[in-house]
Amino acid sequence: MTATAVRPTGLIPAPRAAADDATTQVARPEPAACRAVAYQRVLHQLVRRELRLLADLATWAPPGEDQRTAALTRHADLVSRVLLHHHAVEREAVWPALLRAAPAPARDAVEDWTARCARIDHMLRDLSTAARQWQVAGTDPARSAFASACRALADAVDAQTGEEERTLLPLLAEHLATEDWAAITASSHCRLSGPEQLFVLGLALEDSCAGDRARLLGGLPWSARTAWRVYGARRYRSAVVRLRGAPPAS
Repeated sequence: MTATAVRPTGLIPAPRAAADDATTQVARPEPAACRAVAYQRVLHQLVRRELRLLADLATWAPPGEDQRTAALTRHADLVSRVLLHHHAVEREAVWPALLRAAPAPARDAVEDWTARCARIDHMLRDLSTAARQWQVAGTDPARSAFASACRALADAVDAQTGEEERTLLPLLAEHLATEDWAAITASSHCRLSGPEQLFVLGLALEDSCAGDRARLLGGLPWSARTAWRVYGARRYRSAVVRLRGAPPAS
């Protein structure tokens, strides 16, 4: 599949500005809670963007072109696995740590999150079903059903992450202990291959502000930073051109 065969989307991300991008700001160690909130915000941003891009790209995809169908459904599967892992980490580690530190103010918000995310996880299974049906049938209705599933999921994720960022992330920033975040990051490993990990890193870096980029890269092992610099960024750009028909934002 060549890049010229892909109709470019109008939803290509642009790097996001933030207050911590100011060049006059003095570098200083960050509390663990700030890094935790930044991780949550960047992951939410990545998933919202990619689901909407998938809906847009699928709309223009030739319904009977197997290679294009495979590329888009494979990307949907990757985004789904990332989001499911993120929900598992929140459910099993992040929110329990928050509830230990601030049980009264966090309890209702965590219960609301649980209900919303159960619905989203169900919609992720629906998206997987729609992807398989498009791969098998290769028809215009199957393609449209896949695009609709991506769009509906993007709307649900928008609403859920927006509420989470309004209610839970401020509590996380205020109450999460350094040792709790260290334990979470040490024990939470997403089952992605090496190339998938570098690709997801590119997705996370693409439209993040300078502060979040520094946090992401600074939190990686030396070997991963080297891999990204030596070949990961180049391969990411090529993969994005094949997927979107346009290069990444930066």
